[in-house]
Amino acid sequence: NELLFFEQVKKIRELGPSHWKQPPIIFELREKAKARGLWNLFLPVDSAKLAGRTGGGLTNLQYADCCEIMGTSNHAEFAAEACNCSSPDTGNMEVLARFGTEEQKKQWLEPLLDAKIRSAYAMTEPAVASSDATNIRTSITRDGDHWVINGRKHWITGAGNVDCKIMILMGRTGGPDASTYRAQSQILVPMETPGITLVRPMETFGDDDCPKGHMEILFEDVRVPATNMIWGEGRGFEIA
Repeated sequence: NELLFFEQVKKIRELGPSHWKQPPIIFELREKAKARGLWNLFLPVDSAKLAGRTGGGLTNLQYADCCEIMGTSNHAEFAAEACNCSSPDTGNMEVLARFGTEEQKKQWLEPLLDAKIRSAYAMTEPAVASSDATNIRTSITRDGDHWVINGRKHWITGAGNVDCKIMILMGRTGGPDASTYRAQSQILVPMETPGITLVRPMETFGDDDCPKGHMEILFEDVRVPATNMIWGEGRGFEIA
């Protein structure tokens, strides 16, 4: 199966980024994982209870043992993909499970838990040392019933996949006088929103990580409903 995975990914890569999606072997193995109860193992019992959804019934400590086993596969996320336990979807699903509104859960968490869509997390920026998120400069500005996003992100994992339909974006809502840890917010941004440009897939030592991809993304007057804010303005660090 691992060899077949690489063979199928090679064919997908040859078709170009507009065709990037998980290879057929992953979809086949997902059905087997569901049948064996090896699905959404990442979602701990406390988060599942808060969300009112079903996870794998494990604690984080118990899941750690599963990660150790899944991580022995080659490609490193091959087994995790088959069990719907791969990044960045797992982190995004936990954010929605713990902090999302019921509407946000229905629209985005449920299809992610079913692996019907993929997601991305947009934090890193080329212009600043954004490993320290207090430096992030992508702006999220209120305009009536919408938030307007402007900025540039890079190394955005998962955004190159054609099944990626939603991203959680970390950006600055606070003004110059805002306290350090109340200036950042996390907001849901559908990938098909006008103003989003996938500039290019990025590479590490020549590897583009197809079919997931790490993208440079430009946001130009990207408008999303005010209801897309997660947990409230200025609560980005609390969520993280």
